[in-house]
Amino acid sequence: MASIDLLICDCDGVLIDSEIVAERNLRQSLAQFYPADELNQVLEGTFGLQSRDILKLAEHYFGRPLPAGFVDNLHAHTEALIRSEVQPIPGVRDALLAIELPLAVASNSRLDGVQFALKRAGLVERVNAGVYSAEQVALPKPAPDVYLAAAKGAGASPGRCLVVEDSVTGATAALAAGMRVLGFLGASHIPPGHGQRLLELGVERTFTHMRELPQLVATLNGLPAPLPPH
Repeated sequence: MASIDLLICDCDGVLIDSEIVAERNLRQSLAQFYPADELNQVLEGTFGLQSRDILKLAEHYFGRPLPAGFVDNLHAHTEALIRSEVQPIPGVRDALLAIELPLAVASNSRLDGVQFALKRAGLVERVNAGVYSAEQVALPKPAPDVYLAAAKGAGASPGRCLVVEDSVTGATAALAAGMRVLGFLGASHIPPGHGQRLLELGVERTFTHMRELPQLVATLNGLPAPLPPH
């Protein structure tokens, strides 16, 4: 199997534990206009999607549009909550420092949100192969565009890229780009049985703590395990 030339990480749910914050705010905001007891059915399996697509699903399901200004207010409140509450995924900085591969980030989030996440996680200097947002490509995940852009920007063949993803949406995008994928299950929002869904999709392996990542990358790359960072 081809060796790995580029490591690409998703942002939300991989670098920072933000999905749980955004999901909570989305549910609370939608519950002001739609029956709260039916929202679970609407929102099931939607994490990883852009909020605009989730809102379209809700509007279609309930048959009435959200009020003017809802989207702007939702985004502003979510961003404020994330900036005040969010924490890095435990161990992510040490894990990525221990891996001697170029690192890119490819996210469905807005570019300024990704840049904030890198600062919060202490990873600005480590991400040496570019930051890519859905804002910069034609289609967001689950389309492969943002992952293909990351590979192109780094001069890497998609088949020699390894992606770390937490969502079905993101894993679908990376697999469609022809990349190898690891599924991270350690963020707060991951539902029961999610790892099996990722494996059935085509993810090579799943893991639950970032301390496992350097060994996994080394194994997939046919290399000895890296030394822990000093």
